[in-house]
Amino acid sequence: MKEQVLRTKPWTMKEGFLIGGGLIFAGLMLELSIGPVVWKTFAWPVNGIVLAGFLAIIAVLFLLRKRIYAFHFIGTYQAAIPALVYAVVLTIVMGLTRQTTDGTWLNNMLTFWPFVLVYVYVAVILGMVILTRLDVSSPTRLSKLRQHRSLRDIPFLLNHLGLFLAITTATLGNADMQRLKMITVAGEPERRAMTQEGFIREMPFAIELKQFIMETYDNGAPKRFASEVQIQTKSGKAIQATVDVNKPVEIDGWKVYQYGYDTQMGAMSQISIMELVSDPWLPLVYTGIYMMLAGAVLLLTYTRWSYKRLLPIAVLTAVALGIVSHFMPIVRSTHLVPALQSPWFMPHVIVYIIAYSVFGVATLMAVFQLIRKREKTDSALRPSKSHFSLDNLVYVGLAFMTIGMLFGALWAKEAWGHYWSWDPKETWAAVTWFSYLFYIHYRQLPKHKPRLALWLLVLSFVLLQMCWWGINYLPSAQGTSVHTYNVSM
Repeated sequence: MKEQVLRTKPWTMKEGFLIGGGLIFAGLMLELSIGPVVWKTFAWPVNGIVLAGFLAIIAVLFLLRKRIYAFHFIGTYQAAIPALVYAVVLTIVMGLTRQTTDGTWLNNMLTFWPFVLVYVYVAVILGMVILTRLDVSSPTRLSKLRQHRSLRDIPFLLNHLGLFLAITTATLGNADMQRLKMITVAGEPERRAMTQEGFIREMPFAIELKQFIMETYDNGAPKRFASEVQIQTKSGKAIQATVDVNKPVEIDGWKVYQYGYDTQMGAMSQISIMELVSDPWLPLVYTGIYMMLAGAVLLLTYTRWSYKRLLPIAVLTAVALGIVSHFMPIVRSTHLVPALQSPWFMPHVIVYIIAYSVFGVATLMAVFQLIRKREKTDSALRPSKSHFSLDNLVYVGLAFMTIGMLFGALWAKEAWGHYWSWDPKETWAAVTWFSYLFYIHYRQLPKHKPRLALWLLVLSFVLLQMCWWGINYLPSAQGTSVHTYNVSM
């Protein structure tokens, strides 16, 4: 009876867009009435209470989904797709505007209520989808378990649960993250550090600069800069350490990063600037990241191909790899800046090159299908008996892109102290990632337009170009992005 009631109220994406539009309108009203989101108010224990309440709300929505159709709708593709559209549009706006803490609404999107509410809604949908997939009470799910088909849910659950855990804990935990700057002078122990708001804080340890180290290339560009320091703990223990770029030192729950130096003195600098970072929610965020990594790897293993059609795809991908690598001179550079001298560099870049190449091949095939007869379009998208389709290519490309993004997040944490800071490069990476997710979810709709799906692939590849090299020409990225490097061969 309950399932029959659900079928008599078939909401579509129209209702999904109305819900998203309603959230944006509500966000604008909040922005006008109470001002932007103040994330510092969510510091512990408030963020812990909010997280518990958020999980409880999702659980209640799930338990009542068979009684209240609106709750059931939240866990459907018809709700997820409009939410992704709104997330992509707002993130594109963020990527096109210079982000500052004291700017207008669009210049500070992280505190802009419509932006926050849309991403909260995406997290709610994620939670509902996860619980629905985990539900073994229905006869269908029990049947799948008996047939051992539930193993195919593992990549799905790892990706979705990992994403849910990462975005919720990273967002709420950001209020507890502390980022301080400490200026150390050779021979003088320093306990004072400055907060981002300009306040002085006494640290539970002292750092004394013993020697500043700087190495340069033949052309004078910095090859390495580091600081030999002595850290005096609160208990009186003296620790000798070298703080290097990409190699922070951990002490009493803080990570000490090499941030800067006296650029006028260069190698003779008697000053070294340290960044001190405390991130108590990091283990939870890392758990989500590693779950997503495992899910992306497993997604590759579950993608099946026709051996007859795999060869031409492999050849096309190899050609694309050559083209992409040609336009990425950073891979062949012998004069890498210190931030790029990391074990994460090659895995991060290579995986992204593969992802770009696979998406390039998928785009070429989509364009080819667009010029074919209309009735043949959908057959190229759907998996056939040979298990080959454009969908498979997109899944492979998205898996590699996910791995590349997560490698970059782990690398950024070691290099700069943050795994995701909505840098212009990261913003456009999110736009591209969401756009391909939009394609995948759109393809799951029972009634979708195949040619529109092909155009979505083309649009997604255009957005990828902005992420790849387009940001170098955006005014919003000039002087603000840490991902713009001057690389020489």
